[in-house]
This record gives sequence, structure tokens and C-alpha cells, in this order.
Amino acid sequence: MISTTTPTVEGHSITQYHGIVVGEAILGANVFRDIFAGITDIIGGRSGAHEESLAKARATALAEMEQHAADLGGNAVVGVDLDYEVINNMLMVSASGTAVTID
Repeated sequence: MISTTTPTVEGHSITQYHGIVVGEAILGANVFRDIFAGITDIIGGRSGAHEESLAKARATALAEMEQHAADLGGNAVVGVDLDYEVINNMLMVSASGTAVTID
């Protein structure tokens, strides 16, 4: 499945539009991971634990969106948009786009 932020897929024609598809992932924060991330923030450096959580949430949201596209008969998603929110110490990632069939 091809997913792209662009409105088309270079080298392919869109032959059918199937509609908007969305995938969401909400991950709760781990207390111990947050403590160590806080220490990292104090002493400087990157927070590997939070980066890992963010990557996992993004991959989950994209996979769910692509699955919805496949369920509608699409083989690609165009115009993909990723949104990130923190709600009550939980990370929410939302991926949306238009499911299409390309040649």
C-alpha cells in the first residue's frame, strides 16, 4: 500500500476514489518511562523513550488508516495528514487521507 502526503502518486493514475480514511492511536504514558524522560530533559539530550512511543503511535495510526483503505478496495492513500495531540498525559496520533485505486 502506497501512502503519500501528495495529492497524486507520481507515475500512476488514480482510477477510483473510495473516500476519506482515518487511523488513530492513543498510547498511555508509562510512569517509569516518564520519570527517566524527565531526568533526560533536566540533564539535556533526547528522550529515547518518548521518541519510541511517538514512532509506535505513528506506525499504528498509519497502519490502521491503510487497513481502512484496503477494506474500501483502495490500493493507495493520497493527501495523508498526521496530527499529534497530548490528552491527559496520553499521546494521540491521527492519520487521515483519501483512499484511492491507482493503476
